[in-house]
Order: sequence, then structure tokens, then C-alpha cells
Amino acid sequence: MAREKEILEKVRARLDDLTKPKDSLGYLEKIIERYASITEKTEFKLPLKKIISVFCGDHGIAEEGVSAYPQEVTKQMVYNFVRGGAAINVIGKYIGADVFVVDVGVNGDIEKKGDGMWEFFISHKVNHGTKNFLKEPAMTPDEAKKSIEVGYKMSEIAQKYDIAVPGDMGIANTTPASAIVSFITEQPPEKVVGRGTGIDDQKLKKKIQVVREAIEKWRPKNGMEALEKFGGFEIGAIAGFILGCAEKKIPVVVDGIISLAGFCVAYSLDRSIPEKVFFGHKTYEPGGAVISEFFGQRPIVDLEMRLGEGTGGAIATTIIEIALSLYMNMATFSSAGVSRKID
Repeated sequence: MAREKEILEKVRARLDDLTKPKDSLGYLEKIIERYASITEKTEFKLPLKKIISVFCGDHGIAEEGVSAYPQEVTKQMVYNFVRGGAAINVIGKYIGADVFVVDVGVNGDIEKKGDGMWEFFISHKVNHGTKNFLKEPAMTPDEAKKSIEVGYKMSEIAQKYDIAVPGDMGIANTTPASAIVSFITEQPPEKVVGRGTGIDDQKLKKKIQVVREAIEKWRPKNGMEALEKFGGFEIGAIAGFILGCAEKKIPVVVDGIISLAGFCVAYSLDRSIPEKVFFGHKTYEPGGAVISEFFGQRPIVDLEMRLGEGTGGAIATTIIEIALSLYMNMATFSSAGVSRKID
């Protein structure tokens, strides 16, 4: 705590010496302070080296008709990621990030065939999708633990980078994510569950009922047990990624509802996690607002996105980078010979 206080005092002193009215950069100054607090640094090398890790897995709950897309889309999208054709690839290229694709639990084997960025594909498959959690636990305790370990492994790769974004791909994964969020925040499913991939009113009603029944059926005791009961493999991996990066002092920019569910699991294992991440964007999924309010966290951008993949988090890294650039490159009153405010 003494080290953190010393760092924040030094950062605050420089911010107040920049050629601007005090606190006039608003929330950007809070972003700078948090980045410094997480990294335990007061000077930053720019541009930031960015890693996006897209964790992929399938879900047995898909058979309940809670998604607008068939389950095979998960596997198809893995190939799309590898070929560079997804939204996160476009954003990642634009912001200069490396995009890793991690198979944690895709239903089916991924064959390294055809052209693509296979050097950024990693297979850490725990199983071929989770179980239908209305009928049985989505994962065994061992599978839940292994999914978190996958994220820890990816955090070791992240040590080469300055900032990390967890992303996701998994048809029907907003359903287990909503169940976890509803459980952690103690908010009713109807306040948390959203349309995910764009389901109609009838499917939305069914999805809310599925989440409600599952929570009543399993009544988990903690976040780890909630992960086990509801799934999924990519959510566990995101939790492990956040925990591992936090230990290594790597700032994490959390994406949408799936990443936020992983964040909730990480929080259940380490209560200090909320101070070690950024909320990248305000997801259009209602559960995002519930989590932001519950943890008192402010999302960096609000673009009404609900795509996943790490897209909103990736976009938010540019705001963080701009904030750090202002901190590092603006002149100070003393260096520029500019008069200070009249007392």
C-alpha cells in the first residue's frame, strides 16, 4: 500500500503540473492513475504492446433454443478468426494488437488447414463443450479448475505485452454468463438477461426462465461453484486470464457480458480484482450495467455494442493509450514557462 500511495502521489503531482487547468482531463486522469497503480510505474513506453486473447467454447444449454445461431457457428468462427476475417481481427490490426485464438472447449476438433495465422491459434481444449446445465452441471469441478488454468497459461504469454484484452466466442454463452452475473450480483434474471445474438421476444422469455430455473436448481455457494454449474470453459479461462495478468501487473481491459462474467468469477477468488482492471465498454447487454453499478466501475466507452470477441475492450485500449500519451508528452508549467492559475 505504501508503494501504491507513493506512485499515485508522483503521478498526481505530474498531472497537476501539466499545462492545463487542474483535473481538466476528467476521467482520462483517473485512467492514468489506475494504469500507474496496476503496473506500479510512473513512466510509460508508447505505443502500448497489446494482446487480445479470444477464448472459444461451446455450451450444452444451446439445445434449449436460447440462441439465434446454431452451435456449429462457434467452430466456423474459429476458422474465421484464424483467417483474419472477424471484427476483432480488423480492430486488432488497426490498433496494432496481436490476436490469439484459444480453443478451450469448442465442440469438435480444429484442424490446422488452409491459409491463416495459425501461429496465433492455441489449443487448450478441456472438453468438447459443456453440458446442458438445466439437466446436469455444465462442468465437473476438475473441468472448471482446468478452464481457469488455461487463462493462467495465456497470462504468461501476456507478460510480453503492456495491456491485455480477454475476448470470447461461444454460441449460447450469454446464457451461462447471465446466470453467473445474476448469482454474483444477487439481481433477478430479468434484470440481467439480454438478447445475446439477437433473439426474439419469445426466446428472450425462455432464456430468462432458463436462467431462473438453473439458479434455483443449483443454488451455488460461491463464484467457483457457479462456474462449475453454469459454465463455460471460455468464461473460466477469462477468469484465469484476469487473475494471472493481475498477479503479473498487466492491466486488463474487460470486454462485454462474457468477459464480465469471467471477471465476476475472478472477483470471487480475489476480492482485489476490481482495482486491477478497466471496464472497456458499456455492453448493450443489460447485465453489463448491473455489474458496473454493483462494482462501482465506469466503462470507458459506450457504443451500444454487444458483439463480444473482445471488440469493445480493444477499442477502449486506444483511449487508455491517448491518456498515457497526454501524461508523457504534454509540457509542464515549469518546462514551458506558462504561468499557473492565480491563487
